[in-house]
Amino acid sequence: MLLLYVLIAMWLFFYFAGTTVNRRGIVVGFGTLDRQFDILRHSCEIGLLALALTPVIITAGIDLSVASLLGLCAVLFGKFWHDAGLPIPLAAALALGCGALGGALNAALITTLRLPPLIVTLGTYSLFRGLAEAITRGSVTYTNFPESFLFLGQERWLGLPVQAWLFFAVAAGVWVLVHRMTFGRSFRAIGFAPEGARYAGLPVDRRVALAYILAGLIAALAAIIYTARLGQAKADAGMGYELFAITAVVLGGTSIFGGTGSVHGTLLGVAAIAVLKNGLASLPVVMRMNAAEEMAGLLTGALLLLALTAGVLPRLITRLRRSP
Repeated sequence: MLLLYVLIAMWLFFYFAGTTVNRRGIVVGFGTLDRQFDILRHSCEIGLLALALTPVIITAGIDLSVASLLGLCAVLFGKFWHDAGLPIPLAAALALGCGALGGALNAALITTLRLPPLIVTLGTYSLFRGLAEAITRGSVTYTNFPESFLFLGQERWLGLPVQAWLFFAVAAGVWVLVHRMTFGRSFRAIGFAPEGARYAGLPVDRRVALAYILAGLIAALAAIIYTARLGQAKADAGMGYELFAITAVVLGGTSIFGGTGSVHGTLLGVAAIAVLKNGLASLPVVMRMNAAEEMAGLLTGALLLLALTAGVLPRLITRLRRSP
């Protein structure tokens, strides 16, 4: 609930500080309806990655490779369509399959070899981005996609950006999985006490593996939407998105130690990050400095540290009170 109040306060601040009237009497800046649609359009990929990470973090895992996998799947999608001559639907299906395989690689290393998720996904973070660079030789950018495909990322349907409807559908699906299905609710038991979950008869490794595979699949979907929005597929697609996605999940109340979390909290976190990023870009002082991206990264990092500290401080204070 506190995050909701913070979100409203941020929106109101940017509305009044970042909205102006030009010489023609036209309202420009943060307060325009088009700007709100842009916020929704530009936050879909980060939002999808945050949704992908929510079940993973609830199980006390982490996936630092989702943004790199987004970049790899974007490049593969472009290569399947441009170089292999495959139709867009088939190229998209193959890219989704590659995303699932990337998630399966993480899952196999974590559940079969018992390697720490942080180390595994740090390695695949570099592996996936390196493969994308190798495929494009660091310079190839796939462009000239058909208008029918670009409609997915650049147009509106029923008044909203087209990709927003896909985002809402994925959000609803992940919410049902985590909050209404026995399969998804077991993520909390696994994150809180994995050995206890095993003794209770839960197939812990299988469910953790499926959480990572789902993350890879959603990252691939985000890659397709990203490509449709920008009209190009390149190796640096989604660079740095993992920071924003993890911050959104943690801001939304999901414990980095696992065991607790919610999809609706993640959605609030995504909204907060989106408003912060786009609101900063509308402030006159930031526009004059041309430092919107740098400021967004700085404040996002500060928010992540604040959210992590807020989750640990109560435990620390309790320990200090109990100690003689």
